[in-house]
Amino acid sequence: MTRPVVTAAPFVTATATAGGTFGELLQGALPDGRDFLVTLPITRSATALLTLDPSADGLTVFPASRTKSRTLVERALDRRGLPSGGVLRLSGDLPVGKGFASSSADLVATARALGRALGESLGPAAIAAMLRDIEPTDGVMYDGAVAFYHREVRLREVLGPLPPTTIVAVDEGGEVDTIAFNRVAKPFTRTERRRFAHLLRVAGSAIRNGDARAIGAVATESALLNQQLRPKRTLDAMIGVCAEIGGVGVAVAHSGTTVGVLVPDDDPSYMDKVREALEACRDLGDDVAVYHTNSG
Repeated sequence: MTRPVVTAAPFVTATATAGGTFGELLQGALPDGRDFLVTLPITRSATALLTLDPSADGLTVFPASRTKSRTLVERALDRRGLPSGGVLRLSGDLPVGKGFASSSADLVATARALGRALGESLGPAAIAAMLRDIEPTDGVMYDGAVAFYHREVRLREVLGPLPPTTIVAVDEGGEVDTIAFNRVAKPFTRTERRRFAHLLRVAGSAIRNGDARAIGAVATESALLNQQLRPKRTLDAMIGVCAEIGGVGVAVAHSGTTVGVLVPDDDPSYMDKVREALEACRDLGDDVAVYHTNSG
């Protein structure tokens, strides 16, 4: 029996968003050899506006460099027997090449927009499966912080929402090709891999309990353990800033260029600490910014 060809209504338009991350709360390798990370979701995001037009000659993407999102749409439509004509426009406020999961957010926003355009409900697991053949991906298709096997694009565990926290950050400059970075074998010893497993357990407990100080301690240790892979020249100084102002820890983009001091939003001296962190960070670099965890 011949499968009928499905045709889409012309000019079906849908939009969707996906949040990014400030690097990772924790990233490393476990004793079983699997690479993992714990996401640190922030309020910045990517937006995809997708118009499906079966009469169009192919899919046009803006910006044209976002070829992975185009591949995702074309493959998904082809599997459904649908023509891949239309326009995809990607936008957002996530820095590119800095470790904010901008590429992952583009892909997840695109998948969500496609699902809406087709009238399908695509959950996080279905989106992860769509992304698995395209690139190593952060777990930004899930809400809250998650432990995620990013090379495999598979969920390990949903950990829950992070306590509202402000990140005062320095960008050390340049860009990082995360695909190339993820091809590098992790040089961690068996002792370090056991330490990562311990930190993952601590992170899970701290997030479930809303313990910002324990979360910050995990982030700081992860940053230090990963100095052998992609060293951050400002890390020691930022740890000093954190201690001086009374922050709870330092988070980094492990495969990116940013380093940030964590200040809980419910700290009684919140405004003073954020102001002091900004002043200290400006002494370390010209590109200083403030980010906020996505706790919803």
